[in-house]
Amino acid sequence: MSLSFLPDSVKVAVGHLNYNRLSEIRLRRGQPVIVEYDGKYEYLGNIGIVSSENDSIRVSDVTSVLNAATGGCVYGFTEQMKNGFITVKHGVRIGIAGEYVTEKGVVNTIKNVTSLNIRIPHDIKGCSEYLFKSVFANGIKSTLIFSRPGLGKTTMLRDVARKLSGTMNVLIFDERGEIAALDDYGDGFDLGAVDVVRCYSKLGAIASAIRAMKPDVIITDELYGADDVRAVQYAADCSITVIASSHVSDKEKLKKMPFEYFVKLKNLGATPEIYDKNFNSYCNRGVDDDAGRVSFGG
Repeated sequence: MSLSFLPDSVKVAVGHLNYNRLSEIRLRRGQPVIVEYDGKYEYLGNIGIVSSENDSIRVSDVTSVLNAATGGCVYGFTEQMKNGFITVKHGVRIGIAGEYVTEKGVVNTIKNVTSLNIRIPHDIKGCSEYLFKSVFANGIKSTLIFSRPGLGKTTMLRDVARKLSGTMNVLIFDERGEIAALDDYGDGFDLGAVDVVRCYSKLGAIASAIRAMKPDVIITDELYGADDVRAVQYAADCSITVIASSHVSDKEKLKKMPFEYFVKLKNLGATPEIYDKNFNSYCNRGVDDDAGRVSFGG
């Protein structure tokens, strides 16, 4: 994982941490650098975690960090910035705070950047084991994984894709470049024999991709809004199983989506809660509870 765009002081400090336990680096102009480590927010000092704000590193210029992350070409990420974040190499997502410039009620760009939230992706083999032993025990079912940000939804989707690869045709809709995180050379997370479509709109690309690649399963992330639901419904109408994720947690809204099962990630390391399409609790006796442990968010 390359975090070469970070200021030198932050890179050195992060080098003292266990990368597998690191999920966020928050840079606020002129303020202490804070990391999410083991699920807790901590100050970052020169040699790692420190208890005092006075011992923490501070970054005076976050705009230069953003420029470095985009290879000096921020304008090439204009479309992504309209969503408040960009995704750079290796699936690293950078949330951006500053002055949101709107046009006709829609964010057009962000200027005068004041804060960056750098989210670190992880690849944890086996984290979807509980899902396979319970929901998928008798075959793959359309499933939505949901939770608040940072609890491992995308990490679990990666593992699902890897487990299914080679057994059926898996198509990944990587709208934000985070699941497979392919670069311009096609290098990213090793998910096995899968097909990856990178696009800015699931609804706009799904019909063409289905015709072109004839998938058995579609895996995609962060469903939100009517267009995303219509895209999933189109796939379901074509008898294609969809496994996806969402930040939506309202059960009434979730029930309107075309999924057979819903999986709620609660806390890091906790066994997921599983519901059927009517949001009745789904229990599969005999499943080893330890198989449900998700060791890290992403």
